[in-house]
Amino acid sequence: MPLLAGMALSFTAVATLTMLAGDWAVRANQFGRFAALVLIAAFGITLLAPGLSARLLQPVVGAGEKLSQAAEGRSSLLLGVATGLLWAPCAGPILGLVLTGAALNGASVETSLLLLAYAAGAVSSLALALLAGGRLLRTLKQALGFGEWLRRGLGAAMLAGVAAIATGLDTGALKQLSLGGSTADLEQRLLDRLPMASAAAAETARLPVEPVLPTLDGAVDWINSPPLTLQALRGKVVLVDFWTYSCINCLRTLPYLRAWQQKYADQGLVIVGVHAPEFAFEKNRGNVRKAAKDLQLDYPIAVDNDFAIWRAFHNQYWPALYFVDAQGRVRHHQFGEGNYEQAEQVIRQLLQEAGAAPAAGLAHVAPAGIGAEPDLNNVRTPETYLGYQKGDGGRGIVPDRRQRYQPGTPRLNEWALAGDWTVRPEYAELSGDNGAVVLRFHARDLHLVLGPTADRRPLPFRITIDGQPPGADHGVDVDADGRGEISGERLYQLVRQRGPVKDRTFEIRFLAPGARAFAFTFG
Repeated sequence: MPLLAGMALSFTAVATLTMLAGDWAVRANQFGRFAALVLIAAFGITLLAPGLSARLLQPVVGAGEKLSQAAEGRSSLLLGVATGLLWAPCAGPILGLVLTGAALNGASVETSLLLLAYAAGAVSSLALALLAGGRLLRTLKQALGFGEWLRRGLGAAMLAGVAAIATGLDTGALKQLSLGGSTADLEQRLLDRLPMASAAAAETARLPVEPVLPTLDGAVDWINSPPLTLQALRGKVVLVDFWTYSCINCLRTLPYLRAWQQKYADQGLVIVGVHAPEFAFEKNRGNVRKAAKDLQLDYPIAVDNDFAIWRAFHNQYWPALYFVDAQGRVRHHQFGEGNYEQAEQVIRQLLQEAGAAPAAGLAHVAPAGIGAEPDLNNVRTPETYLGYQKGDGGRGIVPDRRQRYQPGTPRLNEWALAGDWTVRPEYAELSGDNGAVVLRFHARDLHLVLGPTADRRPLPFRITIDGQPPGADHGVDVDADGRGEISGERLYQLVRQRGPVKDRTFEIRFLAPGARAFAFTFG
């Protein structure tokens, strides 16, 4: 009972602080977790090898014996406190509901009592298990006389638990093996049956104010608009999209941005694209203007070549969406593509907060071509850079020097060059009259960022899949025979498989020098 009481009390304290006292409590709890791991490991050693632990812990053994004699059960209470520290980060649906209410409603006695009630319920089930299991163990111990082996086994189990928690296995593989998943499913079914479920969903839909001080200052140029500031946009709901025009994930997001612009602009939504370049050619303002025109983007675009806006938002991703309310506060963010329905619901909620009445229903989006939805279940090849700055080097790559390469037969997710190439930090450039890039990949779609040198455009190329023309599996930038041409520095869709997706060997061959190949992406 002291163990379970200590577990409940320390869990309640840590959960309350973590939810209500800010990030410093989270950082402080990391030290508490480390101390708890050391303490539990010490208990495990005493069970596994009492003689060894006595020698190693001789300075504290005497003090521990005196403490134990003075206050029976203190060690169990201490072990319970340590267990509570390790238990605090766990969350099922019901605990998630309690913690969400704590975060939204602020510090209160009611919040702590709710956490304590949850902890008491959890440890009560553990107490029942302890009573039933304890009787069984006592019966086995009396019948079989294996108490020594049982003690050592429990000690080894405690040490294994410490190792699992220290390495993160408790939230990964062990989660799949435990009963927690079925318990969470039961909790979720109970919540769905209770009237409080709908109220809880409405409560969690409230958007917090995020600790970001947004600004649009620092752009080197603006497209489709004079320079804007968030102060001047007060009263509007602003969606800030960090993107770059050769990023396939960004390109697949644009159909939704265009649809939201069309549906909600008259109701107070302003979309601001922040173009933050990945490759050097994306810093060319003419290239960005052409891309914006080709992609039919008519909303304001800040050219953030110096990453000033990027740093102000503490951003690290392409694409990244930040939702700014009518008071100029960041209320939500999303990183990467997808979750479009959630993003639109956030837009509608912020518009309603600003006094607008958005028309019923979500915007209709039917992306096609290069912007079509990816087949992520079949993407087994990661983004692959051909420059040595971010790339894995390919087969026998020699940096910054013209070299003749032989492709061989790449394995899955490997690439190779054929012909005379010079590999630079960002790209591989064909230096001879005839050369190719070969890649073994597994994905429905294959894209390649390509560009010509300044004096070589257009530059023809031809692709093959498993040594044959692509036929119906060609992308939007090549025909069925695999023929295409580099007309500028951008992303080219070269393969979109119509049939079953499997491992394929892709080759792109250039018949003249001057081609630059930057990176493969997939979908």
